[in-house]
Amino acid sequence: MKIVSTNIARPRTVSWRGREIQTGIYKNPTNTPIYLGKEDVKNDAVIDRKHHGGEHKACYLFSADYYDYWKEKYSSLDWNWGMFGENLTVAGLDENRIRIGDVYKVGDAVVQVSEPRQPCYKLGIKFGTQKVLKEFIDYGHPGTYVRILTEGNVSSGDTLELLEQSQIPLTVQQYNQLLNRQSDNPSWIRMAVANESIREEKRELLKKRL
Repeated sequence: MKIVSTNIARPRTVSWRGREIQTGIYKNPTNTPIYLGKEDVKNDAVIDRKHHGGEHKACYLFSADYYDYWKEKYSSLDWNWGMFGENLTVAGLDENRIRIGDVYKVGDAVVQVSEPRQPCYKLGIKFGTQKVLKEFIDYGHPGTYVRILTEGNVSSGDTLELLEQSQIPLTVQQYNQLLNRQSDNPSWIRMAVANESIREEKRELLKKRL
């Protein structure tokens, strides 16, 4: 896997149901390295700290491989890397192969795969329709958030080197299906409950589904 673009945003004000809100989803490629910190990416706009940033969602990765699909579907939009609000656009990222808890070295940083992205209404604002949320979920390639184990700079062209594969073979794709109630596979749920790299509150909710 290789970084094809590093992206950050300035806060942007948009209209939503009659009120003005700020968002950091309008990310643009950078010409310089970005610094992955424990809680967020340095100089990136993180507005809603309840749902963005923090230990388990410090940095968001999305695959460059799926851009063509979305460009064809929404051809009238102004396309560039960072369109999905990702900090790192990654060639070769495959949610069917990456495991929750996998540890990678990228640039000067060490990161751990933590959870798939669940889209909110701000993606719908950016795409001009809220129907994109269901389309995004149904397409099944959500990208992934990572926890930052070692802070550091990351640049375009850097590769992700697998340092440690999770002993629990739950993939990002499988966990995503559980979160979106697309599956109640009991073996997947048991793997998620046993996976300590998943937030405790999410594991407790999944345990109730067994």
